[in-house]
Amino acid sequence: MRRRPPPEVGVAWLVGVARHKLADHWRRAEREQRGLRIVHGLPVEPEDPWDERLDAMIAQEVLAALGPHHRGALILRYLDGLPVPDVARLLGRTVHATEALLVRARKAFRENYERLEGRDV
Repeated sequence: MRRRPPPEVGVAWLVGVARHKLADHWRRAEREQRGLRIVHGLPVEPEDPWDERLDAMIAQEVLAALGPHHRGALILRYLDGLPVPDVARLLGRTVHATEALLVRARKAFRENYERLEGRDV
């Protein structure tokens, strides 16, 4: 990004950033859960760690299969944690249009996730 002019940000770059952000999120969530289990005197290991990994793999596959506009909006809003007005600004949309986009993106993600979750993995 220090080059002049800065390189163009493309879908591949966004997907790479999303992968890293998603991995960071899972690590952070696992550390938090581990700490809560320790505090409450519960077993430190989850009952079935493969369930968590399968869920993560399905979520990653679903995210990758979404269209770039849905994927980008979801990544910015939920993985990067940006408020809707910032997402709108980055996507060059109005706040209202971005909210509508997020509704459609969440619906597409949920439908695809449920479809993939139901298949034999």
